[in-house]
Amino acid sequence: MTDYWWEPPFAGTETEHLLGALDRQRATFRWKADGLTAAGLNATAGASSLTLGGLLKHLALVEDYHSAWKLRGESPGERWKPALSGDGWEFRSAADDSPEQLYALWDSAVAAARERYMAALADGGLDRPVHLTGPGGQPVSLRRLLFDLLEEYGRHTGHADLLREAVDGLVGEDPPAGWQPRP
Repeated sequence: MTDYWWEPPFAGTETEHLLGALDRQRATFRWKADGLTAAGLNATAGASSLTLGGLLKHLALVEDYHSAWKLRGESPGERWKPALSGDGWEFRSAADDSPEQLYALWDSAVAAARERYMAALADGGLDRPVHLTGPGGQPVSLRRLLFDLLEEYGRHTGHADLLREAVDGLVGEDPPAGWQPRP
């Protein structure tokens, strides 16, 4: 399966399936955004102002915010301070970043999030409560946090699919065999 490293297990545990599904969405999203110039990362489709560069930066924020604040109650980092107002700063400011910066930002955020989630799984599994609480202070499990992240990727991978097709016609459900992200 090394040609298809993003493929979830065919018969695994609940944790392996959940993490596998998340990594498949991450890989598909990264493939849709991969190898573009600044012009490609800043291209829009139709009336929307959404870009692949903006999605890369937004999902890097989501990875850091979920795995730092929601999981552990820690700051997602100073680089995200402008984004915490919730006004879409990360989508707009991505146009000022080079492709190399955007790819490195997303790649490093995903790597850090994977480490944090693996540590949390080792410390209580999917039922382990996270820092985030629900309305009324109900505990939120790591399972719920990871499913929320998976849903976020599902939405934005669909957006990325449409944007990439508009940029250069690339279509497809999964990366081709042997694909690896370009830095």
